Formats: sequence, structure tokens, C-alpha cells
Amino acid sequence: MNRIAALPQSLTRADEAFDCLQTAIVKGDLAPGEKIGEVELCARFNLTRGPLREALGRLESRGLLVRRPHAGVKVVSVSAEELMELYRIREVMEGLAARQAAERMTDQEIADLQATLDAHETMIEEAHGQAYYQAEGDYDFHHRIATGSRNAKLAQMLLGDLYYMVRMYRYRLSTSSGRPHRALGEHRRIVEAIAQRDGELAEFLMKRHINAARQNIERKITEGEISF
Repeated sequence: MNRIAALPQSLTRADEAFDCLQTAIVKGDLAPGEKIGEVELCARFNLTRGPLREALGRLESRGLLVRRPHAGVKVVSVSAEELMELYRIREVMEGLAARQAAERMTDQEIADLQATLDAHETMIEEAHGQAYYQAEGDYDFHHRIATGSRNAKLAQMLLGDLYYMVRMYRYRLSTSSGRPHRALGEHRRIVEAIAQRDGELAEFLMKRHINAARQNIERKITEGEISF
């Protein structure tokens, strides 16, 4: 059973409930398409009704939960075809974000991003190379590239509903043997291109990185490792 830790003073109970449930969705503990009920969630995650209801509303506004008449609340899900289209969209948009990040990120931001990847490497080692989980925001490589592009419209598109939907599947699909280390290596090469201010190379490497992730998904589907 998951338990909520003692709350930092800056977080409300609703904030903590939201973080707890969002992490459960991203990691697949609450699976795509799973129907959820308040009583079950309160017992499973040690929550109370008020904070839970506020958290569910926030998750629904992010597109991670859907509410259907007479069907209750479910974790959002997409078809395999829809997920492939999401990755094709990401490939183009994040490629552009990487190009512009190479042109616009400060030296300090690049150094911070390299330090973030060092932390990711430690996390992957602690998971014995079997998972690559990135918390949202500044700890997320793709989030940092989007904000580092200094392109407000592009960042808005990448970090809106698309971002939260993709996060659900990124973790679930990064758990194949060897993929976390390969993904980290790809991230490092992208940052090297950004540090060299080579926008063309950064764009190429980012597009290739996301294409590799899409091909990994397609292989898992073909081999029956995952289903939708």
C-alpha cells in the first residue's frame, strides 16, 4: 500500500494527493483505461475525500482522467495508432525545440541540464538499468529543452496536454532491458550539441531519439509485450 509521507508545510493535502495519484498514473500503478472510485483510492493511497476530489479535478483538467456519464472516472487511454501519431508530432516539435535551445539556452542552463542528466544516471543505476523515471518540470529532460527553446508558443504546445499524455507512456515503455541507458546516452549527445551551439545537429539528434523511442514501442506491440 502506498502511503503519503509527512507533508512539507508548503504543500496542501490536495497537492500531496495530486502528486501521489499523478505519479501512480505515470508509473502505471493506475493503468490506462482503469476505472477508479473514490472509496478505493482513499483506502489504497491513504487519502481523505476532500483532498482526493480536488486532486481528481486537477488530473481531469490535465487530461489524465476522463469522466463519462454513467461510466464514472477512468484513467485516460489512447490506441496504439494514436500513440504513434503523438510520437510523430513530438519528433517534429521537439526537434525544433532542441534547435532553438542550442541557440538560446544560457551556459548556466546547459550546465544545469548536464547535472540533471548526471542525477538521471544515478537513478538508472539504482533501478539496475531497468527504468528511467523523470519527475515533471525541471527534472525532466524534455521539459527543460522545451522551456530552453525560449519559444513560448512551442513550449505551450509541448508542455500542455501532450506532455502529460506522453509522460504516461514514456515511463511504461522505457522499462525494456537496455533502453534506459541508451536513452540517457541519446540525451547526453543532444546536450553536447546544444553546448556546441549546433542547432542543426541538436535537432537531428532529438528527432532521431524520439524516432528510436517510437520504434521501440512498435517493436513491443509487434512482439506482444504491450497491448492497448
